[in-house]
Amino acid sequence: MPIPTEEQWMCIENQYNRLWNLPNCLGSIDGKHIRIQKLPNTGSTNFNYKSYHSIVLMACSDADGHFIMIETGFAGRNSDGGIFRGSRMGRWLERNGLNMPHPKPLPNDPNDICFPYYFVADEGFPLKKNLMRPYPQRTLTNKKRIFNYRLSRGRKTVECSFGMMSQKFQVLLSPIRCNNETTINNIIRSVCILHNFIRKREGRQYIPSVDFDENCPKDVQVPVEFLRDNDDQNELLRTRAASDMRDYLSSYFVKPYASLPWQWNKCV
Repeated sequence: MPIPTEEQWMCIENQYNRLWNLPNCLGSIDGKHIRIQKLPNTGSTNFNYKSYHSIVLMACSDADGHFIMIETGFAGRNSDGGIFRGSRMGRWLERNGLNMPHPKPLPNDPNDICFPYYFVADEGFPLKKNLMRPYPQRTLTNKKRIFNYRLSRGRKTVECSFGMMSQKFQVLLSPIRCNNETTINNIIRSVCILHNFIRKREGRQYIPSVDFDENCPKDVQVPVEFLRDNDDQNELLRTRAASDMRDYLSSYFVKPYASLPWQWNKCV
């Protein structure tokens, strides 16, 4: 499973925008606890918060449910955020070692600001310039609710990948009974690669809800409170901080040229 080239990243981004209306997104990252039988002499190392022993699979999937990058072998007691910080995937992202394309403007954005490419993850991951996570539930406004909804549309692809993989390979539906951790990790890697193979050969293709390739939908009714938003969009990216980039993206999602017809009824 080699690191994608810049051209392959661009194909993944185009598919994310076409299927899930999430521009500049390169993948969805999450961790999955693979249930195992207690390994000898490990104590509570692999005992997780779900009250069973596990090894964590950290994975990144594309818009179609294929795994792009995987990393396994992490003790089940660790959190997703802690695992990501110590993983090679996290270090590569921090050091720009993933062949990611150069920033480009968001579709139909009149500000013409070059926005960086990013991955999406849940609340357990840190917020970074190239890693977007939802806003905390306790501080939500309507604009933040819409951002969380739009983010979840792209983030669910890795959850769907885990679900399809578990149903196809029943070795994952019960504890893996093996006393060798290396063998367990090899089983997990093999299952991920076979999942990609079957998904490409026999998988059902996703169908886009709204296609923004040519023009924005004509029936989008944007509430007046967002049409009167006079925030200086250029100022939001002045410091290039991760929080500023998330704020810019949340403002972009509520504009007429980037809104989804149904997001107002679902979130506001």
